[in-house]
Amino acid sequence: MIRAFFRFCFWITGWKVVGKRPDIAKYVLIVAPHTSNWDFFVGVAARSISYLRSDFLAKNSLFKIPIVGWVLKKMGGHAVDRSKNSNMVDQVVDLYHQHDEFVVTITPEGTRSYVPKWKTGFYRIADKANVPIVMVGFDFPNKQVIYREPFYPTGDMESDMEVILDYFRQIKGKHPEKGVR
Repeated sequence: MIRAFFRFCFWITGWKVVGKRPDIAKYVLIVAPHTSNWDFFVGVAARSISYLRSDFLAKNSLFKIPIVGWVLKKMGGHAVDRSKNSNMVDQVVDLYHQHDEFVVTITPEGTRSYVPKWKTGFYRIADKANVPIVMVGFDFPNKQVIYREPFYPTGDMESDMEVILDYFRQIKGKHPEKGVR
């Protein structure tokens, strides 16, 4: 029922999903450019339309709020300790080891504002958990959610990050001035 609703919303607004989610059990899904609050709604709809079960990370304090924590868990949220004395990458890698199937969605920019340098936790998670990275672009001018084929980290983060950034430079978010340069 919800999937049909989201398909209708995409149809009526002219949005479409291009490509398809990979048929593999574990990967890190990164979404960019993240320039607007609309990204959340487009992402939730595309996730449902694509039959994608993906989880996300949120700071552990949010899970302590009555009702909010319950809703976050139901939506696939995992509480993580983001303090400097904890290793969030290891926390997430442990989640990959605990599950036969696991996909976590991350926005590498970490904010809806322009950032000159992305956070690299997603890359370190994929490399350490030995899983590929799936890039998904939110192309607002063309109203497309675009899946790219899985990308397997080589261990050369600097070189791999340039490949990833080059892909996302082609995609324009709702506010292109806040996107990847």
